[in-house]
Amino acid sequence: MRIIFRVLPWLILLVAGYFFISKKFSINTSVESKHQLLVDKIEAIGKLELVRYQISDVLEHKNKTDFLPEASVLLIVKAEAVGCIDLTKVTRNDIELDADTAVVNLPQPEICYVKIDHKNSRVYDTKMAFFREAGLVDEAYKAAEKHVTAEVKKSNILAQTKTNAMNVLKPIIEGLGYKNVRLTFE
Repeated sequence: MRIIFRVLPWLILLVAGYFFISKKFSINTSVESKHQLLVDKIEAIGKLELVRYQISDVLEHKNKTDFLPEASVLLIVKAEAVGCIDLTKVTRNDIELDADTAVVNLPQPEICYVKIDHKNSRVYDTKMAFFREAGLVDEAYKAAEKHVTAEVKKSNILAQTKTNAMNVLKPIIEGLGYKNVRLTFE
């Protein structure tokens, strides 16, 4: 019992000292961010997105120079392309309505955008890039975006957009009471 009374004050002093020192010398970090959000432009968009292609591309990009060894980067690029129809181009003259017939002349389908998904794309490997790696990767992504855009233009995305326009818009117009619906494209 005597040992407990002798050790207890020292134990209490030791615990109190630990809490004092940990509070006094602890490193408190805080993060503070201040934002000034400005809306630059508000734009009305009437584009009806009708088809989305998700694309993967494996790209080996090389940079050859006279003085340095050949640098290369291997990317696995994920991209997305969307086909749409701009409904803001439809005017009253493009719509002909009869008793049970509706004829709508739609604008030609277009590629709304092609964009690289940087979140899911990966740099798989770099060789001999050293201090120019960031520039080489940036060049490779730009080359991938150009190549994917060219390949999307060659694909049947516009034909698929037309087909999907028929499948989406025809039931809507039929729901308005028109039995015969014909969609044409300028």
